[in-house]
Amino acid sequence: MTSVRNGRRGGIRSGGARGLFALLALILLVAATACSTGSGAANDDQRGHSTAKLTDLDPVPIGPEPTPTLPATVRSFDGTDVTVTDAGRIVAVDRYGTLAQIVYALGLGPKLVGRSTAAAFPAVKDVPNVAAGNGTLSVEGLLSHRPSVFLTDTTTATPQIRDQLRATGVTTVYFDPQRTMDNVGPQIEAVANALGVPERGKALAQRTRDEIAAAQAAMPGHEPPLSIAFLYLRSTAITMIAGPGSGADALIAALGAKDAGTAAGLQEPFTTITSEGMISAAPDVLLVMTDGLQSIGGPDGLAKVPGIAQTPAGRNKRVVDMADSVLLSFGPNTGRVIAALGQAVYGAKPA
Repeated sequence: MTSVRNGRRGGIRSGGARGLFALLALILLVAATACSTGSGAANDDQRGHSTAKLTDLDPVPIGPEPTPTLPATVRSFDGTDVTVTDAGRIVAVDRYGTLAQIVYALGLGPKLVGRSTAAAFPAVKDVPNVAAGNGTLSVEGLLSHRPSVFLTDTTTATPQIRDQLRATGVTTVYFDPQRTMDNVGPQIEAVANALGVPERGKALAQRTRDEIAAAQAAMPGHEPPLSIAFLYLRSTAITMIAGPGSGADALIAALGAKDAGTAAGLQEPFTTITSEGMISAAPDVLLVMTDGLQSIGGPDGLAKVPGIAQTPAGRNKRVVDMADSVLLSFGPNTGRVIAALGQAVYGAKPA
C-alpha cells in the first residue's frame, strides 16, 4: 500500500503516466472487490422496492372443457362422504381463491357461477362474487345462484354456516384450508375427484409439480441464504410477521431462502410485530401482499412499523410485494408465482 501511495504521489508530481496508471488500477481493484464480496443482505443492485408480477393471472387450462363422470362420492374434509351428481353449476369460495383457480385450470371455468373475493383473475371477472368485501361467505348470495355443487373449506365456512348449508340441502364439499407447497397437488386432485374429472386432476397436479420444480431449479440462490420475512399487513392496526405453518415459510423455502420468522424462533403461523421481534428476525428482504403494502402507506409507511428500520431489509428498503390473490394461493399458478418472486428477489429471469 505504501509503495502504491508513494508511486501515486511521485507520478502526479512529475506528470508521468506510471503513477496515474497505478491509481486507476487501485480504483479498479477496490471496485472489483466490492462487487465480488457477499454478505447476508441482498446485493446493492437488488436494494429498494420491487413488485413480483405474473404476465397472465389466469390459470392455464389443462385442456378443453371435459365431461365429468358422475355421480362421484368423495370424502369431504369435514369427515363426511359427499356424492356429487351434477357439476353444471359450480360455486367455489375460499380465502385465497385457490378453489376457483383449480376449477378453471381443470377446464371447467364455463361451469363456474360463483366465486370468492380472492378469486380475482381476469377470466372470472364476470362471475358473481358470493362473498362479502371481507371474504365472509353469504349463504343467501350462494343460494341465489342455484349451485349444483359448492366447493369451500372448513375455515371459510364457519360451524354456523355449515349448519345453515346442511339445512339448505346444497351439495357441499369441504377441502383442507391449509395452503402449503406439499398440499398443492393433493388439493388439485381432491377438487378434480369431487367434480368427476379425476384424470384431469392427475394431469394438472403433475404439470403444476413440474412447473414448481423447474422454478425452484432456476433460483440463482445466495450465499449465505437470504433471510426473508413475510409480513401480513392490514393498515397500521394489523401488522404481523409469519412463522412456521403460515404457508409463506414454504414459499420462502422454495426461493432457496430462509424464513426469518421461523429462524427467529416464532412458534405461531402469525405473530404481531414488535420492535424486538423484528430486530431479532433481522430479515434481508420483506415480502408482503400488494394491497397490504398499500394499506399501510407503501414502502415509506412500512418503514415506520416498529423495528423495520433497524433490520437489514429496512436499511436497504428491500421490499417485494405481490398481488394478494396470487401470493399465497398455492394453486395451479404456483410454479409461475415462484418464478416471478425469484425475479423480484434475485433479479433472476423466470423459468
